[in-house]
Amino acid sequence: MIQIETCKTVLAACAALGLLACAPEADTGAAETTTSPEAADTAPAAVDYAALAAASVANPSRPDADVADDEMRKPVEVLTFTAMEPGMTVLELEAGTGYYTEMYSQIVGEDGEVIMQNPQAFDNFLGDSVDVRLADDRLPNVRSSRTDFDELDAADGSVDIATWILGPHELYFTPAGSEGFGEVDKSYSEVMRVLKPGKTFVILDHAAAAGSPETSGGTLHRIDPAIVKGLAEAAGFVLIEESDLLHNPDDKYDMGVFDPAVRRKTDRFLLKYQKPE
Repeated sequence: MIQIETCKTVLAACAALGLLACAPEADTGAAETTTSPEAADTAPAAVDYAALAAASVANPSRPDADVADDEMRKPVEVLTFTAMEPGMTVLELEAGTGYYTEMYSQIVGEDGEVIMQNPQAFDNFLGDSVDVRLADDRLPNVRSSRTDFDELDAADGSVDIATWILGPHELYFTPAGSEGFGEVDKSYSEVMRVLKPGKTFVILDHAAAAGSPETSGGTLHRIDPAIVKGLAEAAGFVLIEESDLLHNPDDKYDMGVFDPAVRRKTDRFLLKYQKPE
């Protein structure tokens, strides 16, 4: 069973090995300077996001099925990109079965919280996988939330990081018997609502060819990055970083992401937005 103490132990070990950066050194000029204990206690320490990410990925309690996906999903690099750290409140839109939930839980620790969001209708696809992952309180800082994307279960200005991994295209997917999983514009506005000022929204999804219609989200389970960027910016977000970490120019953009020829090898885009202060 995974316990948050595992994360604390791993992070302590990282710190002892010098993986977590320390506070700036004192001035070494001619005049001798001293720092009071009170000031030293309040000096901010730099955060080594790569070390935190690596420690969470290396946790021996991760399920074998998750570990098997690591080579394809590059979680250390993706988590480093998010700049997630202990004590944060994270809203994970479309968490799916919880591949990233597991690692988010370890990084934010016992003083943080992860809101594992999936639309209620996803139960038809996920089965009991979420319940199994959270059984016996094995991830005590995670709570499952089953809402549509335009009705997020978080208070105004309460979230430090929102992530939407392999998900924005789902706004255009309407499986039989479903009216969809939320209104498009309102869904982006909901993320803006729940984020604290100055905090970030990380988006990762399967790329469709430039100029592809929105409907590609429902048919191919891909989305033109330009559509996502336009919606995020219309909601008031500011793009602060993007990465080609998961770019694959050999992708076949006219194929659905579940086609064996491209499955787990799609071209994926990775964006980081900020809510203005």
